[in-house]
Amino acid sequence: MFSAIARVFRTPDLRRKIAFTLAIIALYRFGAHIPAPFVDFPNVQSCLEQSAGTQGLLSLVNLFSGGALLQLSIFALGVMPYITATIIVQLLRVVIPHFETLYKEGQSGQARLTQYTRYLTIALALLQSTTLVTVARSGQLFGTTGIPECEQLLTNDAWWAQLLMIITMTAGTGLIMWFAELVTERGIGNGMSLLIFTSIAAAFPASMMAIWQSRGFEVFLLVLAVGIVVVALVVFVEQSQRRIPVQYAKRMVGRRTYGGTNTYIPIKVNMAGVVPVIFASSLLYIPALIAQFNMQPNADNEIPPWVSWIQQYFTNGDHPIYMLVYFLLIVGFTYFYVAITFNPVEVADNMKKYGGFIPGIRAGRPTAEYLDYVLTRITLPGSLYLGCIALLPLIALATVGANQNFPFGGASILIIVGVGLETVKQIDAQLQQRHYEGLLR
Repeated sequence: MFSAIARVFRTPDLRRKIAFTLAIIALYRFGAHIPAPFVDFPNVQSCLEQSAGTQGLLSLVNLFSGGALLQLSIFALGVMPYITATIIVQLLRVVIPHFETLYKEGQSGQARLTQYTRYLTIALALLQSTTLVTVARSGQLFGTTGIPECEQLLTNDAWWAQLLMIITMTAGTGLIMWFAELVTERGIGNGMSLLIFTSIAAAFPASMMAIWQSRGFEVFLLVLAVGIVVVALVVFVEQSQRRIPVQYAKRMVGRRTYGGTNTYIPIKVNMAGVVPVIFASSLLYIPALIAQFNMQPNADNEIPPWVSWIQQYFTNGDHPIYMLVYFLLIVGFTYFYVAITFNPVEVADNMKKYGGFIPGIRAGRPTAEYLDYVLTRITLPGSLYLGCIALLPLIALATVGANQNFPFGGASILIIVGVGLETVKQIDAQLQQRHYEGLLR
């Protein structure tokens, strides 16, 4: 293994790409700690220390920003606007025929869709930064904590100061997008995925240290052992796939014979990736956000009953009802997302067009029905796996007492493992091009 790593750094082109990627990551992490204008940084830091583990509503967004959100930094929004925009554009392919046409046009159409994603990212960044500044101004960014520092996070709440904060955070999102594209073009791996990886991995040491300090060394070792098992399980499932054999009939074109090859259609157990977890978390965040803005007591000095009900069941991640709804939403969104990203009819038509068929299955509609049959059944264990992995941080919150950024579970571990595997594969492929021997054996 060490000789393979040495080959990586002995290859000049690959060494330059890795160095460039690490430089961009360092700049990204540096910007995540620069406060936005008119932010009372000492108050923010004091509030973060005193309210550790109570940021349940914004835990997912804060996780993807590497902790920059609750620090109100210039990169506070992180990669979430881009992730949301990408998912929206992907979903709009089902609704808007023009988007589907662009997707099928190849590189030129993909470039147009990427441009639409950028515009939508900036629009979402404007909306999210406005919401974040409004919540910070109201003193509810960390919820109802009763800590004086959390109620005074801004040094100036004039309209022009808020406008400058919104513009700064939106520009930060645009800069992150540019960083990601630079890494994809000149570095190694997918830029946006690596920035997400960096944001999540940056929170691992602090989370583990918090468990050690609050629960002791024995619990720390237990969490570490569970983490190793979970990582191994995630790697195993993420690499698992059902291979459907496909044969192509021989055909004559002029004097040449084409076809006659055997291949397969790989259907992954977890084809939806981490998207259902993000969908479910975002959907559960909406009622809690609405309740947070309706907490003003009525004439009888009482909070509305529906607000109390939401606070009781949908703001505490360790509540059984919250866990059940979260799990069911993930299962449902997994089927939904797989259904819109993998079209059995389209795959069957393409196979028929090029003379391909599944042994024992007739081409055309029977092939589409068979693919749908396999896809429906293989998605079930994939959705259950996603739901169980996503519940790990909530179970840890209820049993170990760790905060909701528990490192070995949820969206964090799925992204860490997925991006790590993909990046290693890219390095391995580039090594094989130059040395005929890769990083992996």
